Amino acid sequence: MIRKNGEYKIDIRKEMRGGKGEVTIEHLWAPQDELKAKTRLFARLTLKPGCSIGFHTHDQEEEVFYLVQGTAEADDNGTKVKLRAGDTILTGGGSGHSIENIGTENLVIMAVIASY
Repeated sequence: MIRKNGEYKIDIRKEMRGGKGEVTIEHLWAPQDELKAKTRLFARLTLKPGCSIGFHTHDQEEEVFYLVQGTAEADDNGTKVKLRAGDTILTGGGSGHSIENIGTENLVIMAVIASY
């Protein structure tokens, strides 16, 4: 199955998980309908400068962020770290995270949430 850029279902979330501004979520594949693995999300996230996703936990699942573009500050279960394109973060097993675009260009993240 092939899906081309621009054909994705798009959601815009305001103040996602208590964060600032908006997050654009492009759902690359739909869990259960298209993905048979225990996946809750497979998407490209875009945060404009100053926007963020607030701190939240992942219990009985893991979320992987891969930064495609931009600069971010992430809270990795209480430890703040600066991330750039090419960096990745894994959160799961009851741990939490948040992420904020601290750069001047859009922050683009590939995100996958897998359940166990």
